[in-house]
Amino acid sequence: MRNDEEEPGGLRERTRRAVRDELARLALDLFTTRGYEETTVEDVARAASMSKRSFFRYFPTKEDVVFGELELMAARIAEEIRARPADEPPWRCLTAVLAGWQDRIHAAQRELPGLRLIESSPALRARLAQKRDELRALVADALRARPGAPLDAFTADLLTGAAGTALDAAAREWLRTGGQADRATLLTRAFALLEPPGAGGAVGGTS
Repeated sequence: MRNDEEEPGGLRERTRRAVRDELARLALDLFTTRGYEETTVEDVARAASMSKRSFFRYFPTKEDVVFGELELMAARIAEEIRARPADEPPWRCLTAVLAGWQDRIHAAQRELPGLRLIESSPALRARLAQKRDELRALVADALRARPGAPLDAFTADLLTGAAGTALDAAAREWLRTGGQADRATLLTRAFALLEPPGAGGAVGGTS
């Protein structure tokens, strides 16, 4: 029998996540104080009292520290999408799930300081674009994989891209207001503006 440390939510995994969270917090503090380009992996590792090699056990690159748990979140979002009712229209399915995750998506980017850091760094913006392409493909595949809800690849990609655009626009407006605007309201408005014609019924077909 597997012990608690080996289970996904066990002691070992919880400890690893706690260390990752602390590393990300320390890194963000250093990046915002010294500048992203000026801060090295060695600086972050030193602040965390660990070696550079140990740092890379938790994050494969310096850029990945900024994005926290985006990959894990994408996998969970995809799971929720696949579990939605088969008769739910694709756009409604997608936006309902993303609306439920919007607070955690923002938290993964370390809130206002993290968003400002990404906006100020070409390297981070490029890395975020790459990650988002990968994660959107995962979500689009999940949208197509819902049992009894056939959707062609083009439509799934288009809907997922539109939903991602809504998230981005809401985040930028929130940033422009200095974090004063209500993110949920911004996202609801963005989803409504981008809602495809006939989104109340079936969208797309089989490929």
